[in-house]
Order: sequence, then C-alpha cells, then structure tokens
Amino acid sequence: MIQYGLQQLQGQLSIVWNTRTISEVLKDTSTPDSIKVKLKLIEEIKRFAVDSLGLEESDNYSTFYDQKGKPSLWVLTATEPFKMKAYEWWFPFLGATTYKGYFKKEIGLEAELEIRKKGYDTDLGIVGAWSTLGFFSDPVLSNMLRRNEGKLAELIIHELTHGTLYLKGNVDFNENFATFIGEKGARQFLENKFGKASEEMTKYEEYQEDEDLYGEIMVEATNSLDSIYNQMKTTASKQQKYETKYRFIAQTMLKINQTSFHHKMRYLFDFKKDKLPNNCEFMAYYRYRKQQNEFEKRFETSNLDLKQFIQKIKSEND
Repeated sequence: MIQYGLQQLQGQLSIVWNTRTISEVLKDTSTPDSIKVKLKLIEEIKRFAVDSLGLEESDNYSTFYDQKGKPSLWVLTATEPFKMKAYEWWFPFLGATTYKGYFKKEIGLEAELEIRKKGYDTDLGIVGAWSTLGFFSDPVLSNMLRRNEGKLAELIIHELTHGTLYLKGNVDFNENFATFIGEKGARQFLENKFGKASEEMTKYEEYQEDEDLYGEIMVEATNSLDSIYNQMKTTASKQQKYETKYRFIAQTMLKINQTSFHHKMRYLFDFKKDKLPNNCEFMAYYRYRKQQNEFEKRFETSNLDLKQFIQKIKSEND
C-alpha cells in the first residue's frame, strides 16, 4: 500500500508540475484556436456548475496539462468469474473502492496479472478524467478537448459533483449520482448557451439516447448474469460454467448489434475481431447506471430544480 501510494503521488505530482494556467495558455499565440475555444468553454461550464447548479467552487480545471495525445491514467477493475461481485481495494480517506488507478501502464498490467492468477475477471482501461477530491487541483487534460460540447460539459460537471459530494466507501452511489447530475447539468448548460433546438443539443440528445439504450441492455444483462450464476449447479465443471457464461454474453452482444442506435458503429461488436467482454464490463455499467431510474424518479417527484435537488441529496448525506 505504501509503495502504491508513493507511485500514485509521483504520478499525480508529475502532472501537477507540468501544468500551465489556462490564462497563460489562452494568451500564448502558439496555442491553436480550437484549443482556446474549448478552454473558454470549460470556464463557462465551471461557472455554470457553481452558479446554476450550486456545485462547490474550487481551483479545479484552472490549469492545463498537455498529454501529447497519450493516456495519463489506467484503471484496474476485477470481479469474481461466476458472481456479480466486484473485487474491492481499501484506501485511507476513501474507504473501499472497486477500482485502482495507475499512472504507468506496465505497473497496472503487473497488478492485473496478479489478480487474474487468483481467478478473477479483470479489465485495465484508459480513463479520460478523474477527481482527486481536493487533494490536488485537477487540471484540464488535453485529451478531454477531443469531446464535443455536450460530452465535455457532462464530464466537467460529473467530476465537480464528486468534489461536492463523495461518500466514503460507497462507489455505486458516488458514480450514479455524479452520472445523473453530469447528464442533467450538461443538458441545462447546452440549452442555456446554445438553445433547445441547437445542433449542439441535438448531438448530445442523440448520444444520450444511445447511451441510455445501451445502458439499459447492459444493466438488464448484468441482472440476468447474476441470476444465471446463482442457478449454476455446484456439480457443474468450470468449463461448463464458462460455456454457459459466454454463451449468454455472446447473445447479449448479438442483441446490441440488432438494436437501432443513432450511431450504430459506436456499439457494434465484431464477432471476428473483438474479444467477448467479461463481468468487469457489465459491472462498470452497473456501477454508473443502475440507480439512474431511481434518481430520475426522485428528481421528478421532488418539485425542485436541479440546484435545489443537489442540495437536498447533499444535506441528506452530510
């Protein structure tokens, strides 16, 4: 744990030490106009998040880190192979978490191999942004700027929500709440800035309709997998269990391929080239989306605007 903590500190400080203030980047005549436009947009999103949503003001996203087109952080997740139960790590100040970050991919791969040897399903994926929950001033990462206006607003508001309310040891609540506020807040920001019938709003609405549809399939499949695992006979061999598991996962991927999305290629599974996902991918969607309907119902029946709703949830959990 100490070694890991030092590695993380080194990685985070390396980023912090190599940031520039956004004001400096904006004044730099060598900065491309496309980057300047996105950085100014982030400043607007931050102001909206504080003034209109009541999220806590901070120094986050006031600096810029150039990733040179490369990833900065990889996150490791793991689950039991025949049970929808995530592997958990424990950290001081954070409690139990179901993911672990690495600033160096090779170290993450070593950790993934160790957990895989214990029989767990694993996934080591790239992360586009993260919140240090006030331990550091979180910079704008250059790869964030590849996102369109709606997805950028959602990302910034999602991460600022973590900085406003974060329950120790409750990953599911934290991610589901930040996802809900990120998406609702992004819609409000886009409508405010560009208008309800704008191209920016239309793009975001189409993307969200796709994400909601895909998320519903993945959450439903996660519940079905959980039932399948619970019904597996103790006498079944490991090979039989894997065959049952991946037969259902293949059927789920086929269902996704047959579903009508606005942007179908984004979700298309290539059975010839792609590796079938394991429990980690299903649990990831479960972690971020399983409480979305619950938050939606609470919001609709609360008769509160989004700012008031955030404060209500925050006061319930302070």
